Amino acid sequence: MNLRELVEAWRKIILLATKPSRDDYMTSLKLSLLGLALVGGIAFVIRILFYTFLFPPPAG
Repeated sequence: MNLRELVEAWRKIILLATKPSRDDYMTSLKLSLLGLALVGGIAFVIRILFYTFLFPPPAG
């Protein structure tokens, strides 16, 4: 693919692209935030388990 074909492909994509509606945008935002919270929650649980079982606090 040469530069001219690449630019033409980008041009077609930009001409077909449309701005999402508010509902579509909010749905995408909610799903992204839910996924971020889920991954963060799993990482937090793993970290707590890691420090609890592998590096317990010294008995004082």
